[in-house]
Amino acid sequence: MKTLYSLRRFYPVETLFNETLALAGRDQKPPVSLGGLGMPGLSIYPGDPLQVKVNKLSSTKTQLPYDYYYLNYCKPEQIQNIVENIGEVLRGDHIENSIYTFHMREELLCKVGCRIKLDAKSAKRFKEMIDDEYRVNMILDNLPVAVLWQTHFGSQLTFYLHGFRVGFTGIYAGSSDTKYFINDHLSFRVIYHKNLDNSSARIIGFEVTPSSINHEYKEWDEKNPQLTTCNQNSKNIFLGSSEPQMVDKDNEVVFTYDVTFKESDIKWASRWDAYLLTNDDPLHWFSIMNSLIIILFLSWMLAMIMMRTLYKDISNYNQLDPQDESEELTSWKVIHGDVFRPPANVGLLCAHVGTGVQIFGMTLTTMILALLGFLSPSNRGSVTTAMVLLWVFMGFFAGLFSARLYKTLKGTEWKKNALETLIMFPGTSFAVFFVLNAFIWAENSTGAMPFGIMFALVCLWVGFSVPLVFVGSYLGFKKPVCEDPVKTNKIPRQVPEQPWYIKPVFSILIGGTLPFGVAFIELFFVLTSIWLNQFYYIVGFLFVAFVTLTITCAEVTIVSCYFQLCNEDYKWWWRAYLTAGSSALYLFLYSVFYFVTKLEITKLVSGLLYFGYMLIASRPTTVEDGCGKVFHVSHCRGKVSLRTTVVTGDNNIGFRSC
Repeated sequence: MKTLYSLRRFYPVETLFNETLALAGRDQKPPVSLGGLGMPGLSIYPGDPLQVKVNKLSSTKTQLPYDYYYLNYCKPEQIQNIVENIGEVLRGDHIENSIYTFHMREELLCKVGCRIKLDAKSAKRFKEMIDDEYRVNMILDNLPVAVLWQTHFGSQLTFYLHGFRVGFTGIYAGSSDTKYFINDHLSFRVIYHKNLDNSSARIIGFEVTPSSINHEYKEWDEKNPQLTTCNQNSKNIFLGSSEPQMVDKDNEVVFTYDVTFKESDIKWASRWDAYLLTNDDPLHWFSIMNSLIIILFLSWMLAMIMMRTLYKDISNYNQLDPQDESEELTSWKVIHGDVFRPPANVGLLCAHVGTGVQIFGMTLTTMILALLGFLSPSNRGSVTTAMVLLWVFMGFFAGLFSARLYKTLKGTEWKKNALETLIMFPGTSFAVFFVLNAFIWAENSTGAMPFGIMFALVCLWVGFSVPLVFVGSYLGFKKPVCEDPVKTNKIPRQVPEQPWYIKPVFSILIGGTLPFGVAFIELFFVLTSIWLNQFYYIVGFLFVAFVTLTITCAEVTIVSCYFQLCNEDYKWWWRAYLTAGSSALYLFLYSVFYFVTKLEITKLVSGLLYFGYMLIASRPTTVEDGCGKVFHVSHCRGKVSLRTTVVTGDNNIGFRSC
């Protein structure tokens, strides 16, 4: 038998541990359940059938999922597609039945699945999948199959890896040619927890140990095949005397599997802890502390500005003689007649602000639902589905806020404004998504959105989002708005030459650094969960990061407006929007850095998908942060109103945000 002296990506590197995963050390247990509603799992009795379902083949190197039967695996007599929700389809999931059927607490050894002879096409596909490090995903009782992985960084930690590799590569001693080997034997272990009646049980774990075995037999009996590589008496497979199963044209592959059962004290409500186990809590706490420091600094700065400005200006106003009033109008006080002048491209600004409200409402509601346990990893695709539906129904608030601001800025064509709000973000995003989807279609990947789902999304947009936006716009435009505290001059005042640090480009770019600094650590974990196929269910940390980001955007916008008006520049509307919105630029630049340092994407199509999706993700960040997380209008307008009341002598001094 030939000896392998070097194995690259050899599966045993991912450990073949047989110990039960230790679940201690996880403080917060996610509220997982059937449908995310806290319903108990199904009770299974000895002898009850267990059906393993197969999901997509996934790879972090290509980001292109494929159907399980894209490779020449054993097929059942009739392949049945499991009904999926919109979120699962958008994730690229493709769930089907499989040949892996066994019975509760009835162990199997070296059960033969099928015998397949590889043709040139099948062998090529297997080799390509092995090169791209594709992993096979399976599901049992709504739990994904996982492989135990152990790390020794600082302290020993054992956790789950999702799925198992299709195969590995190696080099035989005395040869320089790379060989490909397939994992054709699967050792399943089903972990269960007994109910109080001691007869029924619930499944709380589904593990697998894949192996590559070049199975041998004397004569093939289709009904009862007997393999010489399996020892039924000792219940052991002679791995040491068997070569790995090589992938090559005309090679014969026999797929086999084992099933063992193990009782555990872990309760059904905690079964997802093993999948969500992390040691990253210190980094999350550091991110929160970093955010709080930035917020405290900005809050202190705002407090000093307010105290200094209000105390000084009100005192000066009370002591000022009428004949000397004109001499004392300096700094931002001289622009009170221009500060409420409508900006250029009013409709576009209002559409952006309305869309920002829509995205903000969708994000906030999704996080609240996740915190309450309605959205969880046990309910696959629930987060994506919820975001799509919430986006549609939040269209009412997009139209309402957009029309209110549009009317405040003396706009008259509310229908045109509603149309801009309706198509600005969805239209451009759908165009980019359609192009990316065409590339995925060309690769025959299950990640491509089917025509039926695409048609359903269009129907959601036309049937619900369009009417809601127009209803919101109608009501928002119909409702009276607050009058400006001062009249706007007929002739625009000339803006004096600005210092270099107040000029738009510099101040806008600087303004985006603080919101990005607040969120970039949590952003790393979000990107890791998306692009490295990991679960992310630390919703508490994410919600705190979201709140701190919201506050930071609002405070950065206020400070930016203050310094701009102090330099007699009354064109603050777009500046206020873009100051926090420039954080999207840093998000995209960070995604480039993440692509270079963390991902191993080599295909051109995969790179286009990554940057295309990150471009789509950065766009709502601009829209959402650009309006200061809804505070753009309320805070900046209130701040300006306060200043103008001090200058004009209005006795009703206070915020006039409407």
